[in-house]
Amino acid sequence: MSHRPYNVLFLCTGNSARSILAEAATNNLAISSGKFVGYSAGSHPKGEVNPHAIELLERSHINTTGLRSKSWDEFAQPGAPPLDFVFTVCDQAAGEQCPYWPGQAMTAHWGMPDPAAVTGTPEEIRRAFADTFMVLRRRIEIFASLPFDKLDRLALQHRIKEIGKE
Repeated sequence: MSHRPYNVLFLCTGNSARSILAEAATNNLAISSGKFVGYSAGSHPKGEVNPHAIELLERSHINTTGLRSKSWDEFAQPGAPPLDFVFTVCDQAAGEQCPYWPGQAMTAHWGMPDPAAVTGTPEEIRRAFADTFMVLRRRIEIFASLPFDKLDRLALQHRIKEIGKE
């Protein structure tokens, strides 16, 4: 294992809901483990975090300080953290040409339906966000439980791709 926490970037097109939820869940998990630092970004960021995402995180007692919608270009700039893992959480971002990331990040697609696209009653919208968060959090927990020190790079790459299919 490396001497520093693993840097994990979650990508989505708008960086307002799914990737933000994954960043917050990773950093919430990292509080106890110290194993990861979560980040999020978008190819075409909306410029603001979806208020339903913030509401859900606050109801879940997860810190929302510093969460913001930002471009993935920030992570290709000099001085950006070297990325160990990059996960796309929406199908559109998975198909886009990504910038060059510093480091040798392993990548996987963990596609999820966009809760921000759900229309309906406020309860239906809250449920869509809660369902998305539950699946992302579970995937992150499975990822965090992998025996990083016992897996070679090829086996680890295979495992992180499989998580997105579950």
